[in-house]
Amino acid sequence: MTYINNKVGTTARIKKVPSSVVDLSPANFDQIVLDPSKDVLVEFYAPWCGHCKSLAPDYEKVANAFVGEDNVVVAKLDADAHRDLATKYGISGFPTIKFFGKSSKDAPEAYESPRDVPSFVNYLNGKAGTKRLANGRLDDTAGRVSSLDLLAAKFVADDANREALLKEAEGVAKTLEESQQKSAKIYLKAMSSIMTSGKDYVTAESSRLDRMMDGSVSPKKMDEFTVRKNILASFA
Repeated sequence: MTYINNKVGTTARIKKVPSSVVDLSPANFDQIVLDPSKDVLVEFYAPWCGHCKSLAPDYEKVANAFVGEDNVVVAKLDADAHRDLATKYGISGFPTIKFFGKSSKDAPEAYESPRDVPSFVNYLNGKAGTKRLANGRLDDTAGRVSSLDLLAAKFVADDANREALLKEAEGVAKTLEESQQKSAKIYLKAMSSIMTSGKDYVTAESSRLDRMMDGSVSPKKMDEFTVRKNILASFA
C-alpha cells in the first residue's frame, strides 16, 4: 500500500471488513466476558501464530452464526499484547479457547472439541441452549414446546374435542416460562385459525411463510418466520 501511495501521489485506504468477532482488551474484557447475562467464547491468540491465522476465517463464521443471539458472544483477545490477562487465565499456547458461561465466570471451561464451524456451533448450542445452524439460521426444533406439540397432535386428530383442547392448551400456556410465551401464542393462534378456517390453514400459512423467507428479510424476521413455520409443522 505504501508503494502504491508513493506512485499515485495520494493516500489510499483499504476499507476494513466488518467483523462479528468482538475484539477484547483490558478496557472491555470484564464488562463483556464477565457479564452474568452472557455466554462468551474467547479465543486467546497471537498475531504471529500460524494456527490462529488458519482458524480466523472459521471463527468469523461461528461469530456470524450467533449474531442473532443477544446473550451469546464470540470474542478474541490478543494474548501476546495483553499478557497479564493471558497469565490470569493460564494461557500458555496459541490459540487457546475458553468458554465463560453465565454461571461459570470464575472457572471458564477449556474448549477441547474440534475447531471446525459445525463443532463450534454444536458446542455453543449445547452450552447456551440455542438452536443455531452453521449458516446462522434456526434449526427445525426452534420455538417448539413439547407439551404443546402433544396437544397440537391431538387437536388435529380429534375434530370433536377441539374447543376443549384449545382451553387445555391455554391452561398449559399459563404455566410456561416467559421465554416460551411467544411460542405459546403461535400454537394458540394456529388452533383458533384451524377451528375457523379448517386444516387447510396450516398448509396455506406455511406456504405464505416460505414465500416471505425466500425474499429479502432481516435476520430477526427470518428467525421469527422460522419459529412460526416450525410450530405449524406440529399441526401437519
